[in-house]
Amino acid sequence: MIKPYYISANKDFLLAHGNTFELLSEFNFKFDMIFADPPYFLSNGGISLQSGKIVCVNKGHWDKGKSIEEIDEFNLQWLSLCRDKLKENGTIWVSGTFHNIFSVATCLTKLGYKILNVITWQKSNPPANISCRFFTYSTEFIVWARKSPKVAHKYNYQLMKLINEGKQMTDVWKLPAIGRWEKSCGKHPTQKPLSLLTRIILASTDNNDWIFDPFSGSSTTGIAANLCHRKFAGIELDKDFCLMSKARREELNNPNVCADFRSRIPDLKRLPELGKDFLICEGSPNYYGKLPFEE
Repeated sequence: MIKPYYISANKDFLLAHGNTFELLSEFNFKFDMIFADPPYFLSNGGISLQSGKIVCVNKGHWDKGKSIEEIDEFNLQWLSLCRDKLKENGTIWVSGTFHNIFSVATCLTKLGYKILNVITWQKSNPPANISCRFFTYSTEFIVWARKSPKVAHKYNYQLMKLINEGKQMTDVWKLPAIGRWEKSCGKHPTQKPLSLLTRIILASTDNNDWIFDPFSGSSTTGIAANLCHRKFAGIELDKDFCLMSKARREELNNPNVCADFRSRIPDLKRLPELGKDFLICEGSPNYYGKLPFEE
């Protein structure tokens, strides 16, 4: 059984430190949803522009480039392990750029998942293209797939419509990259914005559902899950990022911080208009029963 690195006081946030390929096979638990932000394999000495300065885009050894065959094998392995940890009606969301997302989609199909949508995340504040030799990169993609082609999945259609001012939510989402307020405990090099993760979670889960992230990073998935009154389990290889995740989760123990975060996320700001069933940030109830990782 996996030994957790950190468990929140009310057991709605669990984090394990280690290699997801080794730890995933060690527990028997089924999740309602998985979000994964796997390596994009882009750390090959390139440069970009951040805050008006030219910077190297290398993220870490885990993001070093690989051959096409190695990338496919990597994606097949972790997606296969994750499929075994999904409930029959569960869904998985995987983010990426063109560097890895086509491999992800192919591997999902090979493993028997059913692809539901490919979301285009249009960044409202993308970095400039300093080479001036091609179009500015301003999007990332998130593939949404369900475990089984024949078992219906969760989709909160009416909620997405209400959030979108009464219109059907499309597969193009214009959302900003992370703000300074999301870096209060430090910054992960590939940190996703809470606005993106909260929409994903609200779209495909219900209150108190369990959400899993196999490449947890600074645990944005977990913070978003708890803000949305869901439960989270994650695995992270880097101990420094585990420390950052713990600090971020403990920030939420302060009701003022929790309320401030909620006020900064557009979709969550609209939820009080939808009735008490969607109210959050008042503390999740303790969970009694089996946990993904045992103490």
